[in-house]
Amino acid sequence: MPDNKRCVSLKEIIDSFNLEILYAEGDYENIPVTASDVNRPGLQLAGFFEYFNEHRLQMIGLVETAFLHQQTAEHREEIFDKLFSYEIPALIFARSLEPSPECMEMAKKHGTVILSSDDETSHLVTVMVSYLRQKLAPRITRHGVLIEVYGEGVLITGESGVGKSETALELIKRGHILIADDAVNIRKITKDKLNGTSPKLIRNYMELRGIGVVDISRLFGMGSIKRDADINMVINMEPWRDDAVYDRLGTEEHFTEILGVRVPILTIPVKPGRNLAVIIEVAAMNNRNKKTGHNAAQEFADQISEQMNDGAELE
Repeated sequence: MPDNKRCVSLKEIIDSFNLEILYAEGDYENIPVTASDVNRPGLQLAGFFEYFNEHRLQMIGLVETAFLHQQTAEHREEIFDKLFSYEIPALIFARSLEPSPECMEMAKKHGTVILSSDDETSHLVTVMVSYLRQKLAPRITRHGVLIEVYGEGVLITGESGVGKSETALELIKRGHILIADDAVNIRKITKDKLNGTSPKLIRNYMELRGIGVVDISRLFGMGSIKRDADINMVINMEPWRDDAVYDRLGTEEHFTEILGVRVPILTIPVKPGRNLAVIIEVAAMNNRNKKTGHNAAQEFADQISEQMNDGAELE
């Protein structure tokens, strides 16, 4: 099941962005940050707190500072008293701006962490939101192999022993790139985008029955591995069944849902004599071709229908 209650500790954020601590007390390092957006509290400084998300990091730049300088000391005290009463994770001053004495006084009253950065406000907001979305993205672990084929991230699934790793090994020999074998950590980066990576413990390793565990980076070089890749399609490998009906034209597209994202899926039957690596290469290229607006199966079906409607024999 996906874990939708992830958090990042304030210490991780401070260390990642080299933030200076202007005020903190108690166990501030373990304050959880659960929101992936960063808020510039312009409206809140003006007294409007409708729809205010207190779980977000708050950031003050030149505009907010200029507004605060126009207020009286008494009004600044009221502003920060109200803002800090919401128990925000921290208030960050960009551009090394100095907080007012009223800000620091109210921070001590409410136990609010005050941080500082010398980065520009807009740049800091952008990189921090990107960082938080990566860290807080919903995620799930799936059994399978993730490999990049011609730039397409292909998640190969199937029963244990069906030949996923062996097929992936053949693809690696043909110049494609391994992301993860056996277990794939999948993150939902945006509403329609999935990214996969390998658990750190088994990264770069592959298990082959009869041989054991091998280090792909040492055997095939650093160009044969990659830390992560977007998941563009799923290929489910299953043993060939004589009573099963397999799609021969490919006019019907099938999808599977992972973390609420629809991903194209193909079922590839496995039996002796089939070159699965070549089939997956073609599937990846065909999926890429479809994204440019060219669907060979549909074009072929349309040509047949057109010729049959004209009453002509197939030549």
